[in-house]
This record gives sequence, C-alpha cells and structure tokens, in this order.
Amino acid sequence: MEISLEGKRALVTGGNSGIGAAIAQALSDAGAKVAINYLSNPEVAEQMAGQMHNSGHDALTIEADIANQSEVEAMFNKMDEAWGGIDILINNAGIDGVHANSWDIDTDDWTKVININLFGNFYCARQALSRMIPQRSGVVLATSSVHEMIAWSGHSAYTSSKAAIGMLTKTMAQEAAPYNVRVLALAPGAIKTSINQGVWDNAQGMTDLLEKIPLKRIGEPEEVAKMAVVLVSDAASYVTGRTIYVDGGMTDYPDFAHGG
Repeated sequence: MEISLEGKRALVTGGNSGIGAAIAQALSDAGAKVAINYLSNPEVAEQMAGQMHNSGHDALTIEADIANQSEVEAMFNKMDEAWGGIDILINNAGIDGVHANSWDIDTDDWTKVININLFGNFYCARQALSRMIPQRSGVVLATSSVHEMIAWSGHSAYTSSKAAIGMLTKTMAQEAAPYNVRVLALAPGAIKTSINQGVWDNAQGMTDLLEKIPLKRIGEPEEVAKMAVVLVSDAASYVTGRTIYVDGGMTDYPDFAHGG
C-alpha cells in the first residue's frame, strides 16, 4: 500500500534534527507541504527545505520557541499566510533536561522541561485544533516516549511530561473526535540520534541498552518516521486517542523473558 499525503499541510516542531527531521522528510516524501519549526541551527532547517524544494515539494522554515505562546501563535499565523491553514501537526520538539534526583534538581531546571515538553505541546495542539475543528479534518501527533510508562531515575520532569502527554492526547482526542479530527501520540524507544550518542557510541553503554530491547538493536529515526506517516494518513483513519510505541519491545519488560 502506497501512502500519499499529497496536498496536506504539515508542521513539524523541532523539525531540523533527530526524529523530527526524519519525520519532516518522510512527510515531504509522501507529498505533504512541510513547515520545519526550529529554535536553533537555522541553516539546517533551510538546507532541509531547499532539498524538499529541489525534489518538487513545497516547504518553509519557521523559527519559534514552542514554550512561548506568542511565538507559537505567530508560527501558526505564518502557516495561515503561506498555505491557508494546517492539516497535520507533529508535536515533536522537546528536551530531556538536567539529570538529577527529584530532591536535588533545581526548580527552574525542572519546570523548563515541563514548559517545553508539556506546555509547548499544548500551545501548539491548541492552535492546530482551533483550525482543524472548523474544517472538520486534521491530525495532531505528539512525540512521546517509552518513558510515558517506564520510570527513569534522574529525569522526573521528563517522565512526568511524557506521562502527561499521554493523557492530554486521550482527552484532546475525545474532544476532537465528533469533528473528525484525530489526536495521537508516538512513543519512540532507543533511537539512534545525536541526543543519545553518548550511549550508543559507547560499547558498555550499548551492551546495557540492548539488554533492555527484545529486538536486540537500536532503532533508526526513519523507522519512527515511517510510523508517523502511517498514523497521520487515511491508513489510520479509525485510530485516535492512543499512544503507539515504536520501541523494539522495550515496554514489554524483557527481563521477564527468563521468568518472574
């Protein structure tokens, strides 16, 4: 089955690096117009957009801090001006934050993660939904994490934000369903991106990581991107209000393969 997103207008937050960049490219390859949001490294976003144009696909770049409501509103207004609205939002931008136990972490460091990962997700989803509801079509897809359900010591803000995204997704999906608008989350496991290079580029770290993954390999950004394309397409037209895990089985608790 070939999936076409021809004519769809998509926005990918944090779209110029890692999983976001892979999703942006996959959406473009499927025929969508893609707006690449970034906060830093504008040259990368521009290069990506240039490559999309060279391939015959429309693209634009938008700088915005998703934790800033005014900048988020301005970003969606730019999409309105360029393309007259939005059909697909990939709520991808996020950070894992400072590593520290809950009783040691500075409050500002903790709230920074929540502001970006949760409030930023909400600000963008709210803008997208306010446009999708009147047109009675659209898909909001958030990038969550296996840590939506797996605890991660030293990252209480990150795990809290991802767990909250899971319930926010379900609630918004329930609200939007009568208008034919779908809301989903995509939860990657261990994916080979620069943000976790310190783990997969280290033999000991990689050995430890693979023990947590039943498929015994780290995932590629393109594998997450392919699932994103499926979920925002009509192939998943009857799927909403769910977090879809792309994790090689990490959430299947591999330690229990040898007995309880």
